[in-house]
Amino acid sequence: MSQTTVNFADIKVETPSIETVQQAYQDIHRALDQAQTREESQEALEQWDALRRRLDSWKALVSLNFSQDTRNEAYKKAQEYSDEIKPKLTALEIEMKRKLLASDRKKDLEDILGTHAFNLWEADVTTFDPVIEEDLVKESKLVNEYIELLAAAEIEFLGETVNLSGIRKYTQDKDRETRYQAEKARWQFFSQNKAKLDEIYDNLVSLRHQMAQKLGYEDYIGLGYKRMQRIDYNQADVARYRDEVVKEVVPLAEKIITEKASKLNLDRIQFWDEPVFDLKGNPAPQGDEAWMLKQAQQMFDGMHPELSSFFRMMVEGNLLDLDTRPGKAGGGFCTGFPSYNVPYIFANFNGTKGDVEVFTHEMGHAFQCWQSRNLSVFDYLWPTFESCEIHSMSLEFLTWPFMDKFFAQDGDRFRQIHLAESILFLPYGCAVDHFQHLVYANPEATPAERNKMWQDMEARYLPWREYGDLEHPLQGGLWQEKHHIYCYPFYYIDYTLASCCAMQFWVKATSDRNSTLAEYIALCRRGGQAPFQELVKSANLVSPFQEGCLKEVVAQGREFLQL
Repeated sequence: MSQTTVNFADIKVETPSIETVQQAYQDIHRALDQAQTREESQEALEQWDALRRRLDSWKALVSLNFSQDTRNEAYKKAQEYSDEIKPKLTALEIEMKRKLLASDRKKDLEDILGTHAFNLWEADVTTFDPVIEEDLVKESKLVNEYIELLAAAEIEFLGETVNLSGIRKYTQDKDRETRYQAEKARWQFFSQNKAKLDEIYDNLVSLRHQMAQKLGYEDYIGLGYKRMQRIDYNQADVARYRDEVVKEVVPLAEKIITEKASKLNLDRIQFWDEPVFDLKGNPAPQGDEAWMLKQAQQMFDGMHPELSSFFRMMVEGNLLDLDTRPGKAGGGFCTGFPSYNVPYIFANFNGTKGDVEVFTHEMGHAFQCWQSRNLSVFDYLWPTFESCEIHSMSLEFLTWPFMDKFFAQDGDRFRQIHLAESILFLPYGCAVDHFQHLVYANPEATPAERNKMWQDMEARYLPWREYGDLEHPLQGGLWQEKHHIYCYPFYYIDYTLASCCAMQFWVKATSDRNSTLAEYIALCRRGGQAPFQELVKSANLVSPFQEGCLKEVVAQGREFLQL
């Protein structure tokens, strides 16, 4: 499709019935069984590929609609139907993957699809059996219950009613008392809903553990890794990487916190001081959403012709939803409609610098999706998550020279803060990951025991943290605000692994911007054609699992921040 033909309003995907999908699969099985030549096999595989693209586009649209308005009954019903039918669709897909893996013509099929698809499927077929169908439906319902609970937050603050995205603006205010009161109001919501949040997570952990055992795993950790399609590293690699972060990054993070206290004229940094870095407060974008889109177009025009034309297509096609509204789910994400070959960006602008960060981050995902849209194998349209996050986090850094367009004279302050926060994020991301390993290794733990696990993680990875009298986080409940912990187990270390790679792109761009951009675009174009470490190597980056991977990044960070 050309870059001008798709408008979001034109994206229509028929709601499938399980009967029509079963029939389509029967036809594909028959075509494969009857195929006499490589061309006939390829034709059958292309039918399957087109079917998967249609189903994926439908699931993406249903999920997006629900996120855009969690209070819309029709969207909610469509989401519930999607959740109920999804395990049945998975069963059909897994059956096909098993057939292809066991085929006596596997070598021919690998020549058509590439061996990486078969390696991914080896992981996939161990994550599903019809025996867990009902459990998967229950899991989706619990996840949606959590999303709705947080989306429904109505927090009274300074004479207005805001949601959890809206209160964030005040938690970053340059006035310390405003920040403190905003955090009190925010955590009050979590305190009031503690019992429900604990109940939902209890049920999720127990359910996931049961699913793992039904599938022959000792606990959910093994199943979680396979669900994330981690095929070229394991738990031991991740644990070693977390140790590297403690050794290399935590000391620098502590220096950043000490420097922050000095700039804020404080003896000690409290939790509500962490979001700001000096007495001026955080830089904020100088205009509204429409203004920001114009600035973004100028930025991409100045960066590269491919980014320029891509962003113009996104705006003209109404493929962005950026404002915060009542009932809209929190957070930001990028999704895509493979039947239409376009991505879509969802965010919640609230007038903070985070608007620019989330926007450039999601643009990285969207640009990769666009660059690899013509890959002929569905499994390669997106890579696995830790590779996906390289594209998004790297674009945050590669747009640095243009940040003055959003922050005017505060461009330098933004760059300093963005780097400091990126470094501070690494220990936090490791804490989230390590916590989940503890949770799923101890599925019988009580809510109080889980909160103690989180407190232990804070002591290891975030030793500077002090909550004052903020009751909910003081009791170890901070983790309950993190969507990923409830909704996407084990999807968080991915951000930190990718961040190591993104900061390497930043270092490279300081000496040769053009070749770095070319390497970045080439990486986006590869999509998911290879596993994580192979993609990293192909972009001339050092794998985060290699000893000393963080040394140069930390050294450059220390120099840039003058610490």
